[in-house]
Amino acid sequence: MTSKDSESADRPSETTVLPQPPAHKGTITKSGIILGPDGKPCRSCNSYRDMANMSALLTGGKAKSTALSKVTSPPPSERTDCPPDVEQLGRSTWTLLHSLSATYPESPTPSQKSDMKSFLSILSRVYPCWVCAEDFSSWMKQPSNSPQLDNQEDFGRWMCKAHNEVNKKLGKPEFDCNFWKERWKDGWKDGRCD
Repeated sequence: MTSKDSESADRPSETTVLPQPPAHKGTITKSGIILGPDGKPCRSCNSYRDMANMSALLTGGKAKSTALSKVTSPPPSERTDCPPDVEQLGRSTWTLLHSLSATYPESPTPSQKSDMKSFLSILSRVYPCWVCAEDFSSWMKQPSNSPQLDNQEDFGRWMCKAHNEVNKKLGKPEFDCNFWKERWKDGWKDGRCD
């Protein structure tokens, strides 16, 4: 389930235009498919499964529901030579972001803090999934969600909090942020990462 799926029940029956960064001008169809500025389904904003289900619906395939998020199809095989879908892009991005927090200095300089703040701000504007980018940007603009960059521990926990916010929206379990260093920096204490 993606963030667009959880919102589909609240959407009007007509296409909804969401606020986006200036570089993006996409829409979300009433079936939940996110379109890019060219009017075509956005590969970075939709899962491969949603795209396959949309194709089945359009070609008369036997879909169980018109709501694409409810159609159950087997998970796609690993597609390493295709453009990433929203799920692969998200997993890869979270890996990068958590790795950045795990290697962030214990006592960063003002320049390092500024660079990371700029990076996160820019990422929230240029991320390929414009819906995700807007959501992350809006979340970070809330005073209680501004990046915590005073030290590695604060940044790692902040990143975990950000990831958990997305997990909640997607209906996924939240990660216990007390274990962020084991998961992203030091490896699990049971030695499975050694």
